[in-house]
Amino acid sequence: MSISDKLKGTRTEEILSQMGKLYSEIEEKQSAWYQISKFTCPQGCGECCRNFEPDLLDCEADYMAAWLLDNQPETAEKAAQGIFPFPENKGCPFWNENSEYHCTIYGGRPFICRFFGASGSKNKEGKLAFKPCKFYPAEILEAHKPPLSHRQYSEKEMKDIFGILPPVMPDIMEKALSLNPDNHSTKVIRDILPDAINRIKWILSMTDKN
Repeated sequence: MSISDKLKGTRTEEILSQMGKLYSEIEEKQSAWYQISKFTCPQGCGECCRNFEPDLLDCEADYMAAWLLDNQPETAEKAAQGIFPFPENKGCPFWNENSEYHCTIYGGRPFICRFFGASGSKNKEGKLAFKPCKFYPAEILEAHKPPLSHRQYSEKEMKDIFGILPPVMPDIMEKALSLNPDNHSTKVIRDILPDAINRIKWILSMTDKN
């Protein structure tokens, strides 16, 4: 039985369910973007995560905590005590330098990690815009037809160049913020995740589904 099943009927289970839907929405839109645009990150890159520790909303922390309890219970138990797999990292404590895929919690990663490299934003006029990741190799951008660069592209340009638009970060984040309407503050993984894991463990201890 999954953690979500054990939390059935609780507010936390409702948040986990809604988060799962939002993450699926991102994945579906990004899959279409990748398939049609062919604009994907170089395999095994991970530079955007090297020295970056994500800030999480409560709902993201809950999802990551539940995912760890489901998939990596030993890691979850240690994280609940503030002990992380790669504490020496300047960035994310789940980023593995020696792995080709780097992220060790890929299925539980937060919004910003899912958006990296394949999402649009909104410019000052509120219009959709896209800018290639600053770590994207210039030579690959230049080899694209037509050639690209590390600049911002408008919605029209994206349609003309790629034939499709990527998912829009602000639109999806607005839905996420509605899950915790009274608290939009964020904390880095090391500060927020232990409490999230311990909170879910406490809720589980109060149910008959443990």
